Amino acid sequence: MKKNVIIIGAAGRDFHNFNTYFRDNVNFNVVAFTAAQIPDIDGRKYPAKLAGKLYPKGIPIFAEAELPNLIKKFDVQVCNFAYSDVPYQRVMNLSALVNAAGANFILLGPEATYVKSTKPVIAVCATRTGCGKSQTSRRIIEILMEKGLKVVAVRHPMPYGDLVEQKVQRFATIADLAKHKCTIEEMEEYEPHVERGNVIYAGVDYEAILRAAEKDPKGCDVILWDGGNNDFSFYKPDLMVTVADPHRPGAEVSYYPGEVNIRIADVVVLNKIDSASPENINQVRENIQKLNPRAIVVDGASPIRVDDESIIRGKRVLVIEDGPTLTHGEMKIGAGVVAAKKYGAAELVDPRPYVVGKLAETFRIYPNIGKLLPAMGYGAQQIKDLEATVNKVKCDSVVIATPIDLNRLIKIRKPNTRVYYDLQEIGKPDLKDILNDFLKVKKIKTKK
Repeated sequence: MKKNVIIIGAAGRDFHNFNTYFRDNVNFNVVAFTAAQIPDIDGRKYPAKLAGKLYPKGIPIFAEAELPNLIKKFDVQVCNFAYSDVPYQRVMNLSALVNAAGANFILLGPEATYVKSTKPVIAVCATRTGCGKSQTSRRIIEILMEKGLKVVAVRHPMPYGDLVEQKVQRFATIADLAKHKCTIEEMEEYEPHVERGNVIYAGVDYEAILRAAEKDPKGCDVILWDGGNNDFSFYKPDLMVTVADPHRPGAEVSYYPGEVNIRIADVVVLNKIDSASPENINQVRENIQKLNPRAIVVDGASPIRVDDESIIRGKRVLVIEDGPTLTHGEMKIGAGVVAAKKYGAAELVDPRPYVVGKLAETFRIYPNIGKLLPAMGYGAQQIKDLEATVNKVKCDSVVIATPIDLNRLIKIRKPNTRVYYDLQEIGKPDLKDILNDFLKVKKIKTKK
């Protein structure tokens, strides 16, 4: 008999698990998805056009809070947990909830969900959200482009809109961001790539995305998987790079599935050693050695620069950081905080007394964000609420530490400056050395 399944997700890994493992599997009947972490993504359907011949009516998506009732209602035998950046305690709490309701709780590993490419694949993943995957990906692409290679990036999914329209998305210009109606969270990931002249894909169906990327009109020598949260790659990597963060020591052994990424890594980038304490750096280094002694460890820094330090020095500043990094990433010391301290801010102004609308809801769900403002922009209303909150806060100036210029999206009526950060390797071996060896092993001919 078919087993009824609920996939517990957050509009990303859950859809991929369905597409690769469950969609055409006659042994299972997926009756529902649940949604968490991201606002306003439940109440939709995974559409029939993407769900395949076994699901002509599509599959409903409910809030995760309804899970116990859904297990009873649909006579569910199996629940697959399928999202990332979650403490082990939370994973096992959900397992207990599922088991108590009478269903089995399963986790699918990388081999069950990998899609294999016809091109060499480099995957960049992490131990937590906000470790520095983006700047690591950019650094790898920069090195490969210097050698004349065509690199096509594929980003972990963020399909928060029309799922059929988002099946395969290609971003080659800034105009493509508007064409695909990107949220702030999506723009933060895609824009830095297209600004540097490389193409990036994303969407819902990651086998279809991979096949399109392999045949990209601009050419493709290497696929780079640019991971999301601390999830493992959707594509089978030929070189696995994991980024670890000493600002959150111990997370590499206590958050799912970041520990998987450490254990399967060929290379671990120990990032932010310029701003973390020696004790924390040593703790993470020791954990890497215990989990994966064969991995090459690259020490990395994320040096900070700003457009105008006079906007920070001696001022009472509002710091805006990347949204997911502050929310489920639980980051307390982001690039904006480092910049505020480095350039002598008099004070970090607490935005919480001034938040409005959906931003107030964000602080209610994630009460430990503290004196930082997450750049939440999953929809038009959140963007409006972000603008209203920024302009309501009583501060001298604003420090924008998101990967994009918020001035393009909202009107900030205060002096403001952007924070920039790139990966800087320290010592040897560095990523150039590692990539040179990789190209030799894979017999990839460089063109410069």
